[in-house]
Amino acid sequence: MPDSLSSGQQHMSLVVPGTILTNDTSNFMRGHGTYLDSTKTKLKSSVAGCILKVDRLLCVEPKHMRYIGEVGHVIIGRILKVDQTRWIVDTNSRLDSYLPLAAVVLPGGEHRRRIDDDERNMRQYLKEGDLVSAEIQIVHQDGTLSLQTRNLRYGKLSEGILVQVKSSLVKKTKNHFHSLPCGATVIRGCNGYIWICPPTAATASNEQEHHTGGYVRSIETISLDERKTITRLSNCIQILNRYSIPIYDTSIMNIYSASLDYEINQSIEPKIMDILAKQTLATQENIGTYE
Repeated sequence: MPDSLSSGQQHMSLVVPGTILTNDTSNFMRGHGTYLDSTKTKLKSSVAGCILKVDRLLCVEPKHMRYIGEVGHVIIGRILKVDQTRWIVDTNSRLDSYLPLAAVVLPGGEHRRRIDDDERNMRQYLKEGDLVSAEIQIVHQDGTLSLQTRNLRYGKLSEGILVQVKSSLVKKTKNHFHSLPCGATVIRGCNGYIWICPPTAATASNEQEHHTGGYVRSIETISLDERKTITRLSNCIQILNRYSIPIYDTSIMNIYSASLDYEINQSIEPKIMDILAKQTLATQENIGTYE
């Protein structure tokens, strides 16, 4: 029974969709991978996975679930290969994704037909190993994703940290680009890749976008305080992922604020992670932002 689990402990028995997790819905919060039945008296599993209990929160964590893209999703990907007229991109999905040359903004923001010179210069824009933010334009029948970066807010990413989380935890909102009050910029990819960088890097990139199409790497000096903030945010997002707490700007700032009572290296200790997860859940429950 979930009630017998200690806080933060994962039950090793698998449950299937429809399994009753608890009849005590007044003392447990509905977490990821669960739902209330039609009578609102039973909390059931909506996915196949393991039960995870964090204080009053009950979740079911699916095993080895890959990202399933939808048109309009903001994603972060890594360039795997430069093809003749497209880039092949890893987007944490079942199949590799594609970024066609015709779907990017050329340097100078030009809107024209692509010519042979553009194909020869593709590696100057994006090469193997580069990280890029993009939007899903087409989902093909086999699940392959076709991307586009025509909006100037998309493009090459530099000077930051990439954090990988479960894609199902990334809350879908109208905005996935956040300038946080703690002094950092966060891009939440719906595919489970989250990018954290200093605001100076984002500002410098935006200033150059109209001239470069967003494909020039920004090289700015990052202060020690900015690096500490980025590292702390990275630790906080990994805690949200570990405890299956939905990841969006409010939850990130809630756990970041709670973590300020500890040194950065302390925040990844198991006992401290458990405390921070509980504090975050309590804060979001009190202000009514938990979903």
